[in-house]
Amino acid sequence: MSTDFKVLVVTGSSQGLGEAFVKAYRERGWRVVGNSREIKLSEDPHYITVPGDIGDPAIARKVVQTALDRFGRIDTLINNAGIWRPGPITSISEELYRRVMATNLDSVFFATQAAVPAMQKQGGGHIIQVTTSLVEHALQNVPAVLASLSKGACAAATRGLAMELAHDNIRVNAVALGIIRTPLHEPESLEAKKSFAPLNRYGEVSDVVRAVLYLEDSDFVTGEISYIDGGRTAGH
Repeated sequence: MSTDFKVLVVTGSSQGLGEAFVKAYRERGWRVVGNSREIKLSEDPHYITVPGDIGDPAIARKVVQTALDRFGRIDTLINNAGIWRPGPITSISEELYRRVMATNLDSVFFATQAAVPAMQKQGGGHIIQVTTSLVEHALQNVPAVLASLSKGACAAATRGLAMELAHDNIRVNAVALGIIRTPLHEPESLEAKKSFAPLNRYGEVSDVVRAVLYLEDSDFVTGEISYIDGGRTAGH
């Protein structure tokens, strides 16, 4: 099997950021394996889709194994899948808690755990987490304990894994997002959310894609959390 190309695995790839990551890397000639709960069969032979709940460890491992079976390697894993369910802690059911943690955290652990041995074997790789700047800058009027628990753990793991895997030439970075215009937000709600950022606007998917491609190209950067939030983390 020829491997004169690079391979991306991206979770949550059916729409929004994940769909944009697929497009950006395919434009660079990368092969891609994408996953979402419900995702269309790809007509592109160099983009393979794997449907299923990425919060299920078996599905996370299947997505990674599909990349190895079809393309023989994994150069970058983007842990993009996520559920956003704000609300006060007293309103959160056990079922919702476990569903959010499975999608936001379990998927990251099990997909990363499956991808690392392949990256070690091939001599390097890159792992990118998609998290939220609410981890660093909580808002009193946006109770988001589930995001803090799940995405905060991903931010901590980014730095921890960057140190653990540095000797394997595996870089681990993250993008921490503010308000980005994606299907996560109702379109009519975006205008009111502009003030969350000192730049007084919401971000676009293209802003995040540029940040991810910067991290992709910056092979001396690891353990970095890039804040794509219009300055919210810096101050207000």
